[in-house]
Amino acid sequence: MTRIAELPTPVALLDLEQMDRNIRRMQSHLDDLGVPLRPHVKTSKCPRVVAAQLAAGGRGITVSTLKEAEQFFAAGVRDIVYAVGVSPDKLPAVLALRQRGCELKIVTDNADAAAAIVAAGRAAGTTLEVWLEIDTDGHRSGLAPEGEALLAVGRTLHAGGIRLGGVLTHAGASYECDTPAALERMAEQERAGAVRAATRLRAAGLPCPVVSVGSTPTALAAVRREGVTEVRAGVYVFFDLVMHEVGVCRLDEIALSVLTTVIGHQVDKGWAIVDAGWMALSRDRGTQARRRDYGYGQVCDAGGTPLPGYVVTSTNQEHGVVARTGAPDRSIAARLPVGTRLRILPNHACATAAQHPEYAALAPNGEVERWPRFYGW
Repeated sequence: MTRIAELPTPVALLDLEQMDRNIRRMQSHLDDLGVPLRPHVKTSKCPRVVAAQLAAGGRGITVSTLKEAEQFFAAGVRDIVYAVGVSPDKLPAVLALRQRGCELKIVTDNADAAAAIVAAGRAAGTTLEVWLEIDTDGHRSGLAPEGEALLAVGRTLHAGGIRLGGVLTHAGASYECDTPAALERMAEQERAGAVRAATRLRAAGLPCPVVSVGSTPTALAAVRREGVTEVRAGVYVFFDLVMHEVGVCRLDEIALSVLTTVIGHQVDKGWAIVDAGWMALSRDRGTQARRRDYGYGQVCDAGGTPLPGYVVTSTNQEHGVVARTGAPDRSIAARLPVGTRLRILPNHACATAAQHPEYAALAPNGEVERWPRFYGW
């Protein structure tokens, strides 16, 4: 075991105590609503993190890449939803996973992909399970709950021998909300749209056992879950500055940070230079359009306490510039001398985590373990 002072920087630092609190918070909320949680693992891509989510009560997982499905199936998880519309070229890999015993569900929202899925299933002599993606907020992809295409795609799959498993939606527009009332309205819009799509499918004589909804903001804001059979959420496991600006977490609830070291100064500009650039922090500027812009991340001391007004204002590949918002801090060299360790809270935990091959998992006793994560599609 090592300790935080011994870690080379930059490194993705994961506060295990806070991560566990975040996991318990989401699981407890959905338990109270009486709806299962299917964690989305795209944020961590880490078996140790996902094991903690499942141990807390998560039922199955959600993935955004087939690489995630392969890795977590190899780690012993069988119940997996691949929640990105499948392209025909990926169907051989889908079939291979299912033939090995993975209970992999795939998603589509169009007739062309539906026809390819039917053809692949017939050629392999097997039954695939498909969920229909529903658009409940105009944010991304999906079928309109009231549209004719919903029934047409459903009929194509069902008539072609495909198991029509249900409907799935993601209220990505919830990331644009910033009040409890707006979040609650978005959660209800998401629920109502998915339930309406399921109702229409059933009325047309098509099976729809699953109604799957979810995003971290709507999962935490929801007060009604009638008609919903499961909720998916992912970034809650770490949280980040965007989630803070949306209003679903405090700064001290963000479990992921990047540990970095001050390596120099530009005193006349009020800058401290750190060894975490965009390769460590990512280029994500998700708070730029929010009420508060955190640049490339909120600066904290080595213990994780935020330094008010100090953010990473710019980055190069391996350099970051820490500065005070507003008037330059020309005493910054004395305040943050060379060798000072800082933690940077990320705008988007998924993007920042993706920059690192592993987490430095910090236990409450101060000891650190290395938890590998993986890359790729």
